[in-house]
Amino acid sequence: MTHPAPISNLATHEVENQPVPRTGNLSLWHSDPVLRDHVARAGADAAAIKVAGDAFGSDEARHHAAEARRDPPRLLTHDRAGRRIDEVHFNAGYHAMMDLGLSHGYAASAWHPTGGARPAGHATHAALCYMLSQVEPGTCCPLTMTYAGVPALAADPGLSSQWRPALLSHDHDPAIAPVAQKRGATIGMAMTEKQGGSDVRANSTRAVRDGDAYRLTGHKWFCSAPMSDAFLTLAQADGGLTCFLVPRWLEEGRNRLYVQRLKDKLGNRANASCEIEYDNTRAWRLGEEGAGVKTIIEMVHHTRLDTAIAPAGLMRAALSEASWWVSGRSAFQRRLIDQPLMRAVMADLTLEWDSALALAMGAARAFDDDCAVGRAYSRIAVALAKYLNNKRAPVMIYEALEALGGMGYIEETPMPMLYREAPLNGIWEGSGNVICLDILRTLAKAPLATHALRAQLASVRDTDPRYDAALDAHFKRWPALPPESEARWFTDSLAQLLAASHLIAEAPGAVADGYVATRLAGQRGATIGAVSGLDFDAILARIGTAPE
Repeated sequence: MTHPAPISNLATHEVENQPVPRTGNLSLWHSDPVLRDHVARAGADAAAIKVAGDAFGSDEARHHAAEARRDPPRLLTHDRAGRRIDEVHFNAGYHAMMDLGLSHGYAASAWHPTGGARPAGHATHAALCYMLSQVEPGTCCPLTMTYAGVPALAADPGLSSQWRPALLSHDHDPAIAPVAQKRGATIGMAMTEKQGGSDVRANSTRAVRDGDAYRLTGHKWFCSAPMSDAFLTLAQADGGLTCFLVPRWLEEGRNRLYVQRLKDKLGNRANASCEIEYDNTRAWRLGEEGAGVKTIIEMVHHTRLDTAIAPAGLMRAALSEASWWVSGRSAFQRRLIDQPLMRAVMADLTLEWDSALALAMGAARAFDDDCAVGRAYSRIAVALAKYLNNKRAPVMIYEALEALGGMGYIEETPMPMLYREAPLNGIWEGSGNVICLDILRTLAKAPLATHALRAQLASVRDTDPRYDAALDAHFKRWPALPPESEARWFTDSLAQLLAASHLIAEAPGAVADGYVATRLAGQRGATIGAVSGLDFDAILARIGTAPE
């Protein structure tokens, strides 16, 4: 949409030294040279990503995204006659963003319609997630679970053949109807219960066989995207904790799944999360009884890729906004970006984003390496990326917010939204402690993962002596796996080394040098911008041109 030129010459003063708000096509592809490099390196579908980047960054998309957040979901439990309907009403902007994501292949790009993955499909998907997270992260949740539900459904070929075509559709179809009658479908997840949290083996929801199906009874404390067409869930069957597919709509009508209330969340406002009750709810077993964790882990593994790449997208959005502001505003007779201290801050912010994107896209490439070593490496790489990227995102985004001064605290800018979103991906699919313990288990039980990780770390030896010294220090400190109490320290060190290995191999020398110097060699203070000796010009060039 076009906007008339704003009036700057007001009755009492003239508006100056305020960067004009960015409108029109803010292409998330053309403005991001680092993304383009990663897409080329991965062999991902650059043409599709470009088209999506233009669409996701359009003025229309930003308008829909803002409307979806302004008017959050509302729960309608009963109709006017008192009958239960358990529907969630969404703003039209939400549906527009869902349609935008699905139509550009967010959920489908990784998968062949008939089975298996597309070449470089996960890298393509990761790039789409990275870009859409910059505009409306709330709609990424149901789209991510739909993407991740596809491999989990492979545990039952019959259910997979029934649901896969709708899940891979490029159509957004919010109609209340069974899957056979829909142009497209989405899938959600309902695992967490009050008494267990991340310890899903403590779940108390019961499953009783009913012919070829089961009946579930219990409560779920967190259910993501409650208006999805089906959910993957865990319940205790006779054979132990088991995974089930729970459709919202049956051929004979509504399933007995009741939404108790919506969660009032810190962020992610456009997306609904809720508590639900299963009351003799019909469900179909996915995998064998007792194999619930093994079955659901396929969905969790793939959602973790998105929780690793999404913070890089949030960081990119914050960095882009800060760069636009400091390039267009002056203080003390100089543009902010021309002042040495601001350049130090902006360069350090750029290193945070650049390393986060490199770490996550490296994990995405591992997902596309469909061999035993590749699959093993993907599990450790994505966990390390998820941990580090989400620990750094809130810090980085706050500092980018501060670069705008008071304006960064104003809801008319995207900064408050980005700051509220920053903690989410660190909690979803395993908070920090859970991820660290999972990393220890993976390294203890998967020799292929350990071998592949060590190979990646060793691949850039003899390039930078500071990197070599940091790598040696890590393995001297932990010649074997650490005690549990040191799991965060161990994970933090390993993740930063892995990020450095990607930057040394893939990024310009100034970027790799800056990251190694500040993150591994300790040549910095405790806060963003407390650095010296970096090649500011070369690092800031990574941000790209102002979107247009």
